[in-house]
Order: sequence, then structure tokens, then C-alpha cells
Amino acid sequence: MKDFKQSVIYQIYPKSFLDTNGDGVGDLRGVTGKLDYLARLGVDYLWLTPFFPSPQNDNGYDVADYRSVDPRYGTMADLEELVARAGERGIGVMLDMVFNHTSTAHPWFQRALAGDRECQDCYIFRPGRPEGGAPTNWESKFGGSAWEYVPGLGQYYLHLFDKTQADLNWENPRVRREAADIVRFWMEKGVRGFRFDVVNLISKGAYVDDPEGGDGRRFYTDGPRVHEFLRELNRESFGRDKEIITVGEMSSTSMENCFRYAGEDGRELTMVFSFHHLKVDFAGNDKWVLLPPDFPKLRQLLFSWQEGMAAHGAWNALFWCNHDQPRVVSRFGDEGRYWKESTKMLANVIHAMRGTPYIYQGEELGMTNAGFNRLEQYRDVESLNHFAILRNRGLEEEQVYRILGAHSRDNSRTPMQWTAGPQGGFTAGEPWIPVNPNAAAINAQSQVDDPDSIFSHYRALIRLRKEHPVLARGDFRPLTPDHPAVLAYQRRLGGSSLVCVSNFFARDCLWRSPLPLEGYRVLLSSYPSSAPSQNWKLRPYESALLLKEEGL
Repeated sequence: MKDFKQSVIYQIYPKSFLDTNGDGVGDLRGVTGKLDYLARLGVDYLWLTPFFPSPQNDNGYDVADYRSVDPRYGTMADLEELVARAGERGIGVMLDMVFNHTSTAHPWFQRALAGDRECQDCYIFRPGRPEGGAPTNWESKFGGSAWEYVPGLGQYYLHLFDKTQADLNWENPRVRREAADIVRFWMEKGVRGFRFDVVNLISKGAYVDDPEGGDGRRFYTDGPRVHEFLRELNRESFGRDKEIITVGEMSSTSMENCFRYAGEDGRELTMVFSFHHLKVDFAGNDKWVLLPPDFPKLRQLLFSWQEGMAAHGAWNALFWCNHDQPRVVSRFGDEGRYWKESTKMLANVIHAMRGTPYIYQGEELGMTNAGFNRLEQYRDVESLNHFAILRNRGLEEEQVYRILGAHSRDNSRTPMQWTAGPQGGFTAGEPWIPVNPNAAAINAQSQVDDPDSIFSHYRALIRLRKEHPVLARGDFRPLTPDHPAVLAYQRRLGGSSLVCVSNFFARDCLWRSPLPLEGYRVLLSSYPSSAPSQNWKLRPYESALLLKEEGL
């Protein structure tokens, strides 16, 4: 049985991982073909984003059939082979379950449109206002109203995301039974984990206007019955196998709710994704602006979640990147002179914390944002919608492209860069989205055998988590929380102490250690070597993990 506290999870966006048939779209056979690469990296689980049949309006998060494989990704036999071959290498497969909403192409929704009352009750249909208009002023997270009118029914349905993603009604026991049955179906296929998409939105509160002119999220986030629903899903599906690991994506959640979502009693989920630390370059909840990252706020959020979750026995998922976030080195690091050092520094910060680290495909290579500057290069529905919204606000095209270039989800969805060859070795055809032009310089082929590469650094971090229990189970203590440039903390377990010290900026800085550093040795550094001292002059983006063990 794997210990999730010692494990590292690797996220794969199959559409952009590896194409084996030349159609420009990655597929399941591509994942199977790279299992040796993933085993060499040392990861324990592969989280696959949705490969189910879908109209692909939101790149698969608009699911039309939860028990099948979309032919563009392969067949059920391909999935079964992937699970089996990964298992032979000691790697478990995790699937992405999108249970807040379905595609409007799902049979249930199509029957609802045709007048089937039972299927209508599986979604959230409401009449409009007496004077006309949508039931509430809630806004979709992709822009515009969260309600879509159906003339044939004379009602609106709720879609917190795209209008082709209709929210399910979890108050209906039929919906909850179906969700549990889908999870059991995939468990029988050998799947060893599940990630639940925006799962804290499944319980809605009152369907009323947001009186403060907000987007309505206060009425559907961490809703009144969400913990009850998750405990039921746990009992009826994955909780029957204690080796299954689960993670919930928590949209705009509160830490207090996460104490329950990921509590030690295991009644709900194994761990949670929270995103507060990835909003430090937003204007409030609006990411469609250009603001420099707020480093003190970033540090404070990371530290408060580390301390708060630990104090309540709850477990974090640790991450910088995923399919919805821009590339971290472009966001908080340096794409230029200190590309390698800053990427390694960011890796140290996350992987040495208390929680289970996640690596998003290409992160272990230092992949960067795409740098797209033409609308036809973008594919993401959110980005395309906001191009129009931002232009309507009066922004010039050049301004909008700078914003998309920093924050678009397509920055993380460009094809995996395997080689310096055509299309980065991703496909022999025309890729569904352009390959980042820097694939000739940043690719797996150039890094896997280089002991100083970013790949080798990530490999070392994964190995260290398994070798040193303090990384998996130690407590967490912030160090110098007011330093203008350094993020530092200590992990302790028994007689072992691990210190992580990281300079977040492209300039030298002085760090005075509040701990005596005698007896500590350098486990891993963002530079070929580090020489820690009580008054330590850290180089740009210098980061080191220091270990002192009992009796030494």
C-alpha cells in the first residue's frame, strides 16, 4: 500500500502529452509510451485529466459520457493497458471526475430539453423573474450570466462555467447515486485515485441575487450540504477501498471547510487543492489584469495554510502548476538569465512543505508560458470569451494579448516538449494548439541524462521525500516571515530538522538564520553548490534544503 504522504503525483493533460497517430491530439497510448520516463522521474501516481466523450467546448471538462473513452484519445482497451503497464512500474492511475456539471450533450440533459421531468430535476432549472430576465444576477466563471434561457421550456438552467456545462442538482438522490456508481465503475478497472473537479460547488444555497453586486459565489461555494454529500460519496464508492487516494479541487474555498474536506478521519477526501496562493497577482478575484506578484502575501498564504491544516490534522495538495494555471517559472520566476535557478528554487519551496506534491507535465523541464500574440493561436473558451470582454472594456488588442500571455490557461496546455525536433516531438502532424517556440531549447531529451538539469532536480526531490521521513511527516515552522526577499521554513520530526531557504528575487540578499546552522548539510540546491552560514548572502533565486539528523 502506497503512503500518500510520501507520494508524488504527476498530472497529465492527455491532449497535449504525446500523439501516437499523427492527428495532432495526444492520446492514451502516448501516455503508456512514456511510462519509463515517468518511472525514471520517480512519481507514484498519474492524474489524467478527462478523456471521456465530450464536445470539447472546455477541453473535456464538459463530459457527455462518464463510462467511455473518447475515440480521439483511444479505446477502453488502451486505458486498461495503461493502468496495467503503470501498475507494473508501481504507478497508480488517477482519473478526473467532473461531477458539478455535465455537458449539455449528455443524454440526461438532452432528455431534459425534450421535456423529461425526471431528467430536468437532475439539473437546476428555474423560471425567470416575473418582470423578465435571469433568475439571479450570478455570473459564470467564464464570463456573462450563469443562466441560459431555454425557449422551449420557458425556463433557465444554471451553468457556473460555460453555457454548454449545465450544473447538476445534487439535492436529487439520483444524481448522487450515479456519481458513486461511476466511481465504482472505474475502480473496477483498476483506477487507484480520483480528483474531483470544483467539488465544493456541488451544494447550492439560496437562488437569490448577490446583493453586493458580486458574482454569486457566496451562495454556491462550500454550500450547506457539501460535507454531507462528500461523506455519502465516500461511503458509497472510494471509501470502500482504503488504498484509493482522492483530492478535491476547492474553488474559492475557506480553510475552515478544508479542515473537514481533508480531515484525518478520512470521511470525505484525502487532500485538497486550494488556490489562494495563486491569486497574488490578481486584482481581488479578477485575474484579467496585469499586476506584479505580491511576495509577502504569497508567503503569508502558504504559511497560514501550512500551519492551519497541520493544526487540524488536515492534508494539503502542494502545487504551483496545473492545466488551469500559467507556467510558474513565467509567473514567479525568471524566463531569462536565471531560468534554471528560479525553476529549481520554486520546486524546492513546494516539495519540502507538508503535503503531497503535484507536478504538472513539463514543470519538471521548466516549461514556460507560450507567448501567443494572435487570437487564432488560442483555444481556451475562457480566454476567447475574455478577449471579447476586455476589448469591450476599451482595452487595446496589445494590452489584451499581454494579459492573455500572462494568465491564459492555454499557457499550460501547449504540447509537451520531448525533443528539439519538429513540433517538439509531440506529433508528426499539425498539433491541436501550437507548440511553444522554445521547445528547441527546453525539452526532455536534453535534460534526462544531465545531472544538473531541472529534470534531475525534480527527480532528486522525489527521491528525498521517500528517503527522509521529516519531509513526509514533519511539522512545519515558518522562519523569518517578514524578510523582504526570502521564504524560509523548518520541518521537524523526532531528532531530524530540515530547513528550506529560498531567495525569490533576481538579486543578492542577506539572510540571517534564526537557527544555529552547525551540523546541517546541504541536501539539494538550486545552484551547483551552496555554502550556508548564519549570515548567508543568497545569490539570485538561490534555494537550498538543509538537513540535520539526530546525533549529528
